[in-house]
Amino acid sequence: MSEIRPFLRLENLCKDYGQGMVLKGLNLDVEAGEFLTLLGPSGCGKTTTLRIIAGLETATEGRVYLEGADVTALPPEKRDLNTVFQSYALFPHMNVFQNIAYGLKIKKVQRAEIQQRVAEALKLVQLTGYEKRMPSQLSGGQRQRVAIARAVVLRPKVLLLDEPLGALDLKLRQQMQQELKKLQKQLGITFIYITHDQEEALNMSSRIVIMREGSVEQIGTPEEVYEHPETLFAAGFIGQSNLVHGTVVTAQENGEMTISAEGVTLPAFSEKHYRPGDRVVLCLRPQRVRYGSEPQHGLDLQGVILEKEYSGGMQHTHIQIGERLVIRVISQSSELDHYSIGDCVHVGWSIRHAPVVFDDPAGEAQ
Repeated sequence: MSEIRPFLRLENLCKDYGQGMVLKGLNLDVEAGEFLTLLGPSGCGKTTTLRIIAGLETATEGRVYLEGADVTALPPEKRDLNTVFQSYALFPHMNVFQNIAYGLKIKKVQRAEIQQRVAEALKLVQLTGYEKRMPSQLSGGQRQRVAIARAVVLRPKVLLLDEPLGALDLKLRQQMQQELKKLQKQLGITFIYITHDQEEALNMSSRIVIMREGSVEQIGTPEEVYEHPETLFAAGFIGQSNLVHGTVVTAQENGEMTISAEGVTLPAFSEKHYRPGDRVVLCLRPQRVRYGSEPQHGLDLQGVILEKEYSGGMQHTHIQIGERLVIRVISQSSELDHYSIGDCVHVGWSIRHAPVVFDDPAGEAQ
């Protein structure tokens, strides 16, 4: 029986620019119609990966397969892919219609079909009526939408987006996130998206690939990578966490365990197998922690409120447990409490919502 290949496969991709390996044997399968995001810090290999997929860079080693066919040696124009860059790269001397129609004219598409497809693309990006405007007459968000329309009008099998919203202000970026997500569902095209913005990745993606130093650190749905990080780097890079370093004291076969951290013994749970003496990190999301006058989540932990900060719709509270362990709590401002700095409170969280990972001195995200 022949192997069923994924829509897009990256196989053992390596890239060396002469100053060390930028990609280190990267393997990745992408399914048709998904919104896949490559997420990671600057220099982790995101853009290099995208450029190799597009054919704009040649891999030192490895292969790229599209719909089962080896496209590693094909030039960009033969790959049925399109790329949208952060810089937009619109032709300043062409109006909106001419910018979007440019690729179709190069492909010698008939004039009537060009008119129809450009009109469809403009409707998709909500710019109908802007055909005769020049790029200099458009806002940043409108120019970005023209760049997207120019890419999708060619009906590529894969759309590659390299931090396309990075130059926009926060409000417009959030608006464009929703528009892009809706557009991808309408088109049904596979999107491969690059960002270093974790919130953007969580909001938009069907799957997230966390990259670190040229390799894949973890792949999963937004919920999986946020709720169940597999490494210390993934836990620290996605969202905010109290990263509590400690040592396993007891570990039972049912996954329940205790960890000694900063002189405090904490209950924990993991489906992974740990042994007494293992150095681990408890990854505790601040939003998961509760405190009050009674025990929380059945945990018998008490602490003292050190600091309280009001931040718009959220309140940040720092609570010291024992002599050295300080836990940060984030709660809705609508739940503002009556406790003061110096008050003693009970602190708790669901141990099944606080993942445990092996301690890795080199793995804590900066």
